[in-house]
Amino acid sequence: MATRIDPFRELDRLAGQLLTPVRGLRQMPMDLYKDGNTYVVEADLPGVDPSSVDVDVDGQLLTIRAERKPAVADNESVMWMTRERETGNYVRQLNLGQDVDFENISANYDHGVLKVTIPVSAKAQPRKIKVGTGNGAQAVQPTSSSDGSGSRETISGESTPAAVGSNS
Repeated sequence: MATRIDPFRELDRLAGQLLTPVRGLRQMPMDLYKDGNTYVVEADLPGVDPSSVDVDVDGQLLTIRAERKPAVADNESVMWMTRERETGNYVRQLNLGQDVDFENISANYDHGVLKVTIPVSAKAQPRKIKVGTGNGAQAVQPTSSSDGSGSRETISGESTPAAVGSNS
């Protein structure tokens, strides 16, 4: 069987290897969205051993770390034809802010996707404030004065002008 070599593809592959950083920390692609009162982070980590996934919170910083090891060890008997799947360490950090319930953050790794669920704290959730009435307050009642000076409102027995700048 004859092997066909495309010199342009090989040059492109070589240039890619030379111009990209050598085996350092990699960024994992992720989605971040809010579903009701929960933030959800979904990070793609295909081929990563679940035991190498580490999620921790330090203050307000959420850090996700993972490592993908090569499927085949490099040795003299292995001759690579194409090697496009990156191996190495992956890291992603997110600043959480103050409206997060740090005690109830959870993470699940399934089928190469890490899902981190971050609930919003009860203090930061929108809520209705009940408006009270009563407590001895009297309602404002308009009254007319007998002196012909115009309308006045009475609040708790005091007389106040009905409107500022009214013609008398």
